[in-house]
Amino acid sequence: MVTKQLRDVPEHADLRRADSLAREIFSDVANKWALLIIEALGERTLRFSELRDEVEGVSHKMLTQNLRMLERNGLVDRTVHPTVPPKVEYTLTEPGRALRATVDLICGWTHQYLGHIEAARGRFGG
Repeated sequence: MVTKQLRDVPEHADLRRADSLAREIFSDVANKWALLIIEALGERTLRFSELRDEVEGVSHKMLTQNLRMLERNGLVDRTVHPTVPPKVEYTLTEPGRALRATVDLICGWTHQYLGHIEAARGRFGG
């Protein structure tokens, strides 16, 4: 794991420590909905309903929770326009765009090894 390569890491930045901020952040963003939301936003600004359409299968509740978490962590900006009804838009911040580069790598890895994983699951029994 990458964390083992780090020396003299402050306690709050050590992913191996259960009480570290780094682990909390990692846990927040390393879930399927957060990764899919980050990928869907990409370089675009989207409204809530557009995001819900882009991320197939996400419930209203899970989309709301994940957008709040991403906003809390400074990865997504939420803009409310004073209209009736209110228009709310979401866009990635600079750290969110930087994380998206990693998400893109994960997506590429998934596409590259999908056949291998399907075959392994078949041999495993489902």
